[in-house]
Amino acid sequence: MAGDDVVYTATRLTEKYPNAYSDFYGSATPCVYKSGPDWPGIVREPRPVHGHAIQLAWVSIGTRICDELESVGIIWTSVNPLAYANAGEPKPFCPLIICVGVNPGSLLYEAAVAAAAVVKNILTDAGFPDIEVAFIESVVTRFTGPKLLSFNSLVDRVPDLRKPLTPHSYPYDEGSAALYFRLSKDDDGVVVLACAHVARPLPVYPNTGMTHKKGSQHREEIVMLGTMGYDNAIKAMMATIGDRLQSIDAWNNVLRKLGGPVEGERENVTESRDEHLDLVAKVTRVIQKRTIGFVLHSEKTEVSAESYKFTKDWAHIELYNDKIDWTTFKGNKLWVGGKLSISEYGNMMFPQSQDRKNYSYLEDGLLRAYDFVREAEMHNPQQLDVHGEKCLLIVKNGLTTGTTVGRVNGLESFRRVYEDHGISHKSLEIAVLPYDKTHGKFSDAGDSGSVVLDRGGRIVGILTGGSGTTDKTNITYLTPYWWVEEQVKAKFPGCSLYEVVHYIRHELNTLNK
Repeated sequence: MAGDDVVYTATRLTEKYPNAYSDFYGSATPCVYKSGPDWPGIVREPRPVHGHAIQLAWVSIGTRICDELESVGIIWTSVNPLAYANAGEPKPFCPLIICVGVNPGSLLYEAAVAAAAVVKNILTDAGFPDIEVAFIESVVTRFTGPKLLSFNSLVDRVPDLRKPLTPHSYPYDEGSAALYFRLSKDDDGVVVLACAHVARPLPVYPNTGMTHKKGSQHREEIVMLGTMGYDNAIKAMMATIGDRLQSIDAWNNVLRKLGGPVEGERENVTESRDEHLDLVAKVTRVIQKRTIGFVLHSEKTEVSAESYKFTKDWAHIELYNDKIDWTTFKGNKLWVGGKLSISEYGNMMFPQSQDRKNYSYLEDGLLRAYDFVREAEMHNPQQLDVHGEKCLLIVKNGLTTGTTVGRVNGLESFRRVYEDHGISHKSLEIAVLPYDKTHGKFSDAGDSGSVVLDRGGRIVGILTGGSGTTDKTNITYLTPYWWVEEQVKAKFPGCSLYEVVHYIRHELNTLNK
């Protein structure tokens, strides 16, 4: 049913479906077909779904939708259950619609109409005949690139290891770490949580997972790419390190050709050898200076054994103690300044007057990460948005998009990855929607690995990717932290979030001895 060779033209959708660009007007989302009544061409914005009667059965219903779409030949990329409102209006005019994403140009109108009937039948069987379905063109991406901006713009000396990180031997796939952990109360080792695809990028490393064996001499070291403040500067640093590694190889080739010192050799040969030895030594020192740790553990990137679960994609990087200035280290904190003024941040994250009674802006604009949001609250949040609707408001700081705020959807999304470095899987995701039409997207390429917090500092999840048109991200995906912690604790039972107080107590104990 899916057309593999559909010709892509500006009018190819409207010829069969006139509402192709008006159904989701304002989002630039092309619609192949939507069931139900027409939606007038008014600027729309997606809203999260909370408290809907479908909630308890949604994962089961969504799984059936995905499976039956595949059985009729629909190559879907995402399934997002969303509400829609006219921009600025308090109440959604559509409390829930199932948006099925397909790659641009891959689905014919007739096939979409037939597939919509399949989905409608499933919803009717489940007791929800009034829920409509839309087939939209949407590309699913995994965000890669430099990630988190420094969490303290006021104090340059504060170390921020959530800067772009990259494998020492392959500094071309960069990423960031999300949170700091102690391995156990009896172990002074500190690790940072990162994405496995950052710590051991494919296809450089096999997708097998690994754990560093204690006492082993071989280490897969990680390089910190510096204190750059802008995306282009970090990319330049990456290119520089990559070029230098290539230069080292070239210089070593020259040295091999020159051979070892020979008594009576020509002076220019000796000078050339000394010059290349000096070049290798200088560049090696630069790279070694930026080596801050090694991969302690990396998961095999895969979905859990059961169908439609969250993706295992995490790694622990153990830090070299002598590379960190622990006296200035502030722990797990997120800088929320930059793009948002003090008043704007307060009004957006605490929009209700009763919420602002005890609110004061964060010291130095730093939000401390602690505890985490449980699964039940992600489905049924107790915070209120500007319209008085229940909502889980969140914040992150990514290098590409800076400080942004958004809303967590209460129903899980489904995402399908088709053959990415030999990995093909279907998984559950938590969708994050933009705060509103005015403030734009929550994230973009380069924000992967960013930690996402609620307004009080509780950890919500780790950002992994998004979906939208080829040049625009409309929906961000994250892996919920409650699930990540379960995976981490299974491998490292004594692991806990790093608290600065641990270091202070250690120093006091040392002084009192």
